Amino acid sequence: MMSNTISDYIERDLRARLACKGEFECPLTLHALSRHYSVSLTPVREAVRRLLEARVLLKQPNGRLIVHAVFASKMRPAKAAVAAPPQRPADIEKRLVLEIVEKSLRRDSEFLREDAAARRFGVGRTAIRQLLSRLAGRGLLVHVPRRGWSVRPFDDDDLAAYIETREVLELKALELARPRLDKKILRRMLAANTKHIGRQQLDNSIHDYIVHASENRYIRDFFEHYGDYYDTIFDYAAPETSVVASMARQHRAILRALIAEDWSTARRALSQHIRAQRAIVQRLLAHLSRSDSNHEAAS
Repeated sequence: MMSNTISDYIERDLRARLACKGEFECPLTLHALSRHYSVSLTPVREAVRRLLEARVLLKQPNGRLIVHAVFASKMRPAKAAVAAPPQRPADIEKRLVLEIVEKSLRRDSEFLREDAAARRFGVGRTAIRQLLSRLAGRGLLVHVPRRGWSVRPFDDDDLAAYIETREVLELKALELARPRLDKKILRRMLAANTKHIGRQQLDNSIHDYIVHASENRYIRDFFEHYGDYYDTIFDYAAPETSVVASMARQHRAILRALIAEDWSTARRALSQHIRAQRAIVQRLLAHLSRSDSNHEAAS
């Protein structure tokens, strides 16, 4: 299987464009190529090293890079091959988050190391450090000096405590938000949780809307500080169509009650929806446990 780090992409793209045109859109310097591909110097340096080893490029005594004459002589006018696009920071972050959540749910205590992660994703160590720091700010990681980045281990009792506290605070937020709820916004959320062309849609924005409409900074601080880790866990745990349909149905019950100003029904529906999150995660944990057991038995 062809690897697809940013270094791999840059190498393939440079080779294809040089084979097609014999020149590149920017000067063949590390800094110019770094700006062209919008990456750090690390993946550019690695791609250039490979092209030098392959004799596609030559380094002159003054350090300037040129296309090797033998490679140039084999060039044919043709359309440059389309290389696979590189992973962007958002793509890398998405992959890292999924890995971290899996490690957390499996109580994997292995440290994440910056050098290894940078090589694996083909980016500079500085970029990886910034990304890991951002994930630590979201509560997914803890930095341990001289050891690396530790994944936060999942704890079911902690989840139960979070859900209990979340229920109390979100119901209080709903009480405070009642005078400020906009029915036009609520109807848009309702539409976003209905089927479209036979496919169930799920929109979770009702929770943030209620919390922010409460205008209580202490409630907002709780969800901003603790909510991201568990929101990530919940999103990971609920990809199945049946679970999505169930959660969307619960959202619709909350929203319809809010639009009708049936506050007691809205509170009850919101409470039931929040409590249902724990069962979803527990089913996922059971599935992971069975999967790990089957893998061990097979090996």
